[in-house]
Amino acid sequence: MQLLRVEIRDLRNIVRADLELGPGLNVFMGRNAQGKTSLLEAVGLLARGRSFRTETTASLIRRGQPSLAARGTGRDRDSETRIEVEVTADGRRLRIDGEDVSPQRFNGRLDVVVYATDRLRVIRGPMRERRQFLDRGAGALWPAYRQLHREYERVVRQRNAALESGARGLEAWDERLVETGAALRQRRGHYVARLQQALARAQAGRGEAYTVALTPAAPWDSDDAARAALAAEVEARRSAERRARMSLVGPHRDAVAITVEGQEAMSVASSGQARSVLLALTIATLDIYREETGRPAIALLDDLDSELDEERTTGVCREVAARSQALVTTAHPAWAERLDGLARRFHVDAGTVAPA
Repeated sequence: MQLLRVEIRDLRNIVRADLELGPGLNVFMGRNAQGKTSLLEAVGLLARGRSFRTETTASLIRRGQPSLAARGTGRDRDSETRIEVEVTADGRRLRIDGEDVSPQRFNGRLDVVVYATDRLRVIRGPMRERRQFLDRGAGALWPAYRQLHREYERVVRQRNAALESGARGLEAWDERLVETGAALRQRRGHYVARLQQALARAQAGRGEAYTVALTPAAPWDSDDAARAALAAEVEARRSAERRARMSLVGPHRDAVAITVEGQEAMSVASSGQARSVLLALTIATLDIYREETGRPAIALLDDLDSELDEERTTGVCREVAARSQALVTTAHPAWAERLDGLARRFHVDAGTVAPA
């Protein structure tokens, strides 16, 4: 879905913003702390019903106000759809074309892929950040993946409770862990293979090579082989799990390696390299989404030109504009002005937004 219009009320420092967006690049220029990232956050809210910056959605409400609202009008092929999110301290309301809907019906109408400084945790942060990156991407493509992931997390919680209580009833939860965990590993492995293919295509002939891989790898070619592999891991760690009173094997503990020229990016990547790797993963994610769904996701690129040279950032803008609609923020108006003809530009100052 392409966003045509966005209306924002009382979100962080934005009192009111009404935007007419272009189909390709939309660049928001302004000094730091003026509300640029909040504009992207509002679009993320319209896509997911929640913020990509915080788990506490109510914290987005502008200080002193009882609620916030974000509304978007989008076009998907020949039809227009209006999506709305209203947030109060007590919760949120999701609407499609004026009708209140459940999160299940709301999700999937609009999707976004986010590049932001805090997402550098995917490269430099703990392993769970890399697992979450894969699970977000796969979950955006396949609702069945989201459902399986939620079920697996429930099984791990129940199994941990059994281990905490002295392993009473553990055998039944062993079976469920093996069943759901093996299925999740296979689907996650399928997504990683797609991501690696997209990365390889994007990096062909560009110098540095980036890779993403899972450990344990997935040599199995059947459901039975996947379950047998995980069951063997559970058996091998049984004593350690009883001592630790927690589940120590399964997809929630698997390693994700992101490398630059064969070395772990977490250890060797410079600040600029880390941003380049994250950008490459972002573009690969956009490519997979379009291949799988037949429509583009919206790219939200926050502070894009920080610590990257102008040639690289301009090249990324051209690549993304050829793939999808994109919202880009920058604190460097001179750079943004050189995108004239490629982008629709906006000035952001103290929470107000105006076309450049």
